Amino acid sequence: MNNINTRVSEILTKTHLMSLATQDDAGVWVADVIFIYDEGWNIYWLSAPETRHSQAILKNNQVAGTITLSTKKGEPNLGIQFEGKAERLEGIQFNLIVKHWAKRGHPAPEISQALKLLDGDYWYKLVPTKIELIDESNFGFDRQSSDLNK
Repeated sequence: MNNINTRVSEILTKTHLMSLATQDDAGVWVADVIFIYDEGWNIYWLSAPETRHSQAILKNNQVAGTITLSTKKGEPNLGIQFEGKAERLEGIQFNLIVKHWAKRGHPAPEISQALKLLDGDYWYKLVPTKIELIDESNFGFDRQSSDLNK
């Protein structure tokens, strides 16, 4: 794995909040969502189906977003910008619930709790088609493209 992909993995592992951009008939919209990811860097989050971003994805699955690890003033910029296609997943997706709870520091729930935990929300999946790394410490302000075929 190259240094760029290592840094992307570090950002995904050490963060939990993603800014997700969608577009609907009213224009562009950004929503912050708590995310998890898999080994292919597909990104997953839970959202209520009636939210603007959830409704937008049903009509236009092209999305973009950012995930930033830098949080303090004066700290070098470190984050990713990406674009891809999103979709709503059907079903409970219990494996994602377990991973989501673990990322938030909670023990794995029982499968019998799954519907209650979803509380009407759905899982959404973003498959990135492009990821660019912003890593000021290593590359200045020159964005680096990640190899999605890592």
